[in-house]
Amino acid sequence: MASITLSEFRARQSDYIAAAQREPVEITSRGVGRRAVVVSPDFFDRALEALEDQEDIRAARAARNESEPRAPHTDVMAEFGLQP
Repeated sequence: MASITLSEFRARQSDYIAAAQREPVEITSRGVGRRAVVVSPDFFDRALEALEDQEDIRAARAARNESEPRAPHTDVMAEFGLQP
């Protein structure tokens, strides 16, 4: 990952945005350290999807561990007006 200062980013924004299409670009600031990371839209979308997948996995795991009685498949299908 490329790492640049905030002032470098300001001076050459378009260059670093182009670079972010290939790899993430970390923007740092003196005294504060890491301020931001610029990534491509594709990278962002894939990262967000991965996070959402992990959330779904955790929810499914929690649902499997519930002690409440489960509804039969036919009842669920009927509730939504679907035919098996």
